[in-house]
Amino acid sequence: MSIDDKKRPKVKDYMTTDVVAVRPDQGVDEVVELMRAGEHDGFPVLDDGNLVGYVSSYDLIMNDSNDLVADVMSRSLLVAHPSMDLDDAARVLFRSGMSKLPVIDDNERLVGIITNTDVIRSQIERAHPDKVSKIKKMIESLHDVHLTVKRGYVNVEDITPTQSKIYGDELEGRIYELKKGLNEPIIVIKKPNKVVLVDGHHRAVAATQLGIKELDAYIINMDEDIKLGLEATAEKEGVKTLKDITILDYAKHPLIEVTERLMRKDADHVSE
Repeated sequence: MSIDDKKRPKVKDYMTTDVVAVRPDQGVDEVVELMRAGEHDGFPVLDDGNLVGYVSSYDLIMNDSNDLVADVMSRSLLVAHPSMDLDDAARVLFRSGMSKLPVIDDNERLVGIITNTDVIRSQIERAHPDKVSKIKKMIESLHDVHLTVKRGYVNVEDITPTQSKIYGDELEGRIYELKKGLNEPIIVIKKPNKVVLVDGHHRAVAATQLGIKELDAYIINMDEDIKLGLEATAEKEGVKTLKDITILDYAKHPLIEVTERLMRKDADHVSE
């Protein structure tokens, strides 16, 4: 886990809570009028407050205006939870090609919508204060040392990871970015005999798979060989090189697990 994991923004921090929804028993013509009246291209479908589907402009194209929402809505849903990392929601939006995700609470009731626009807004706001500066100051405070920072390149094979698991879907995204030259710098701590990776594990593993020898990095220089907490945690988990990192399948992503649980419950209800 990275030093600033607990500070990562959550879905609840950026989702829209004033959600326009429709009912399954409404006519398609009513939904079309709602779309014309606003800037929406789709609506979550609620039955007594519970999310049961989503109807988009695409769902309406080939259907008769006399149909009901229940007849045309999509029942296979991807959803988010308010407490999930916004980065997780962003990855699913990117992977699925969707523009928005309904957000449900622990009782599976709709509490908001998270959109591509919300994700972009979060990235702009997170550009400051600088992550490297926060990490530097935290380590200086914890270990009473003075550190310096420079921008440069590090050899991928010299990197010592501090994270035991990464997501397969994000790894694919980082591979794509590296191929296109769009990757952002990783963050490392350079000690006398070790280069410790603090942030950028997906990028580092992607570089290994692509055979890339060097990565652009923010290098935090530490003259003393002080054992950091994140190093000790990685050692306990048996992680010594990038090849030791476990790649989690996309289907095990927390967002997907929540969605599958919701769909199983819906299927059980239908079969009763």
